[in-house]
Amino acid sequence: MQNKTKALIGGLALLLPSLHVSAHETVNDVTQLNPVTVDRILTPTSLGEIVDAVKTTHGPISIGGARHSQGGQISEEHSLHLDMRHFNRVVALDPGNKTITVQSGITWREIQDVIDPYNLSVKIMQTYSNFTVGGSLSVNCHGRYVGAGPIILSVLRIQVVLPDGRVVEASPEQNRDLFYGVIGGYGALGVITEATLRLVDNTKVERSDKVMPISRYKDYFLKEIRLSPTAVFHNGDIYPPDFQTVRAVTWSETDKPVTIKERLIGRHEDYTFHQKMIGIVSQFPFGKQLREYLAEPLLYIDRPVAWRNHEASYDASELEPPSRARSTQVLQEYFVPVERFDDFYPKMIQVLKEANVNVINISIRHALPDPGSLLAWAKREMFAFVLYYEQGTTREDREAVGNWTRKLISAALSVDGSYYLPYQVHATDDQFREAYPRFGEFFALKKRLDPENKFRNKLWDTYYGPAQMNNPGTISDEKAR
Repeated sequence: MQNKTKALIGGLALLLPSLHVSAHETVNDVTQLNPVTVDRILTPTSLGEIVDAVKTTHGPISIGGARHSQGGQISEEHSLHLDMRHFNRVVALDPGNKTITVQSGITWREIQDVIDPYNLSVKIMQTYSNFTVGGSLSVNCHGRYVGAGPIILSVLRIQVVLPDGRVVEASPEQNRDLFYGVIGGYGALGVITEATLRLVDNTKVERSDKVMPISRYKDYFLKEIRLSPTAVFHNGDIYPPDFQTVRAVTWSETDKPVTIKERLIGRHEDYTFHQKMIGIVSQFPFGKQLREYLAEPLLYIDRPVAWRNHEASYDASELEPPSRARSTQVLQEYFVPVERFDDFYPKMIQVLKEANVNVINISIRHALPDPGSLLAWAKREMFAFVLYYEQGTTREDREAVGNWTRKLISAALSVDGSYYLPYQVHATDDQFREAYPRFGEFFALKKRLDPENKFRNKLWDTYYGPAQMNNPGTISDEKAR
C-alpha cells in the first residue's frame, strides 16, 4: 500500500507540474538543528492550490516560509508541508492611504522593491528583510522601531484558510478571535494567505550612538529615546564577555543630505567582512574585546545619513557562519517590563557566565503593549533582550543549552516577563503556561477550528499535543530531569 501511495504521488507530480509537489523531503530551519522528514512539500502559487490541499489532506499539515524560526515551528513528521515562498504577489498598493495588500509568502525585501519608488516604507518588521510576511505575522514579530511594538499593531486585515478549507477574512473588527489568534499563533489555526499592512513615509535618518554602563541604560532610553519625536530605529548592544557596557544606537529623522546614496542595500551585497567579524568574536581569544575596543569604535566614528528603507533592508546572510556542522549560531529572546530592567539583567548575566555561554551579542529593543493577541509576548510595555550565541550540535551540547535556557526563562518570569516562542523548544510546560497565560483561550479556539489537529509543528506537539493535554505534568517532569 505504501509503495502504491508513493507511486500515486509521483504520478500526480508529473501530471500536474503546476502544483510543485515533491515527496519525502527534509525540512530544516536556518540553524540546521531541526531536520524533519515530511511526506510531501507543496509550493503553491495560487489560493486555489492552498484551499484544495487543505481540504483534501487528512493527515498533518505544516507551514514554512523563510525558515528562520529555530525550534521546529515550521515542520511536522509525515506532514504535507506548505512552502509558501512562491506565493508572493503584491495584491494591491494604495499609496494615498499608505496601505499594501500582499500574499503571505512575499518577503519584506520584495515589498520594499515595490514601495520604495513611492517613497513609502514598512511600518513594522524585523531588522532583516528576507523573512516572509506570513512568517512574521505567525510569530508576531517586532523590530528596532521606536514607539512601535509587535507587528500586529500595523496589520489592518488578514485572510486565512481554515482547517476545513474555508477562506475567511479577519481584522480587529471582523472575526476578532481569529485575528488575535492567528497573529502570533505559529500556524496552529490555519494558513495566512493575505495581509493588508499600514505603510509610512520613507524618511532620511541619521545615526548617532552613545556608550554607557548598562546600569545607566534604562534611564537613558526612557528620558532620551522613548519620547523622541524624531527617533525611528534604536537598539542597545550589550558587549560580552563582561556584559557591563552598552552601545546605544539610534537612527533619527533628519533633513540633512544622505551620505549613503543607495536607497536599498544591494541584493548581492558582499557580507564577507561581517561574517569574518562574527567568526572572530565567537571563536578567537580576545575576539570580543577586539570588537568592543577596536572594531566598533572605528565603525561608529561617523554619523551616516541614509534612507529609512536602506536601514530596513539588511539581509540575514550577513550572520551566516561558514559551516553549521559542528557548531551553529542561534537566537533567543526575553521580554521584561520596562520598570524591571535593572532587576532582570544581573540575573541574565549570572546565568550566562555560570553556563559559559559563547555569547556573540545581546541587543536591547523596546516594545509598546500588544493590543490583544492571545499569545501576546508584550502584555505591557517591554524591553526585549535578543540573545545571539553559538552552540555545539551534539546531543550533550543541546541538553546543556536547554538547561541554561530554562534558567533564563525562570529569571524572566521572576520579574513578570516572558520569553519568545520562535526559538528552540526548551521551556517546560509550566513555564510556557506562565509566560502565555491566555493559552487556554488559544487552545480552545484551536480545538473549535481544528478538532482533528490538522495544523501541527514541533512547537504545538510539545504544548498542545494530546498526551500533554491529558497529562499536563509530563513535559515539566521530563524536561526537569
